[in-house]
Amino acid sequence: MDQKFGGNDVVGAKTHQEEHGLDSLYRDVIFEHYRRPHNKGAIDGAQIVTKGNNPVCGDRVTIYGKVVDGRLEHVHFDGKGCAICMASSSMMTEAVKGKSLDEAGKISDHFKAMMRNEAPFEVPPDVPDLEALEGVRKFSVRVKCATLAWTTLKNGIVEYLAGNGNSETQESCAT
Repeated sequence: MDQKFGGNDVVGAKTHQEEHGLDSLYRDVIFEHYRRPHNKGAIDGAQIVTKGNNPVCGDRVTIYGKVVDGRLEHVHFDGKGCAICMASSSMMTEAVKGKSLDEAGKISDHFKAMMRNEAPFEVPPDVPDLEALEGVRKFSVRVKCATLAWTTLKNGIVEYLAGNGNSETQESCAT
């Protein structure tokens, strides 16, 4: 297969117009989750209640999980923060809802690895909106905003399995 490396003749290459269109689409997805977050609010009777705080950026999240037969039957979040943090929190609830605690922990770890460029960015088919967060990886200071809810969930799962459903996490945007 012969590829030309001038202009837009490289197979799979996107034009500036196409990239701008994707950036715009991804911004729209992030702002849609920010304006209309999924699974926002406390859960009565939650066995997992864990707080995360990013003092440098001011993001604060509380993750609530109701565990039934070892699965996160319900997972919600509440808090205040930037659009990236709130949108990622919303997407996180969709990604782990119905999963076993082990699966949810692995999903959280994998998402954090993807955001830190430690793993290829692969979007699960059941949560296609996560693709909108791929561009955040270019801005290391914003990665903590995107991963706060995921880190907080993982800490909550660990605490729950250790017999204590409450925990608190401090994250820093500076690293």
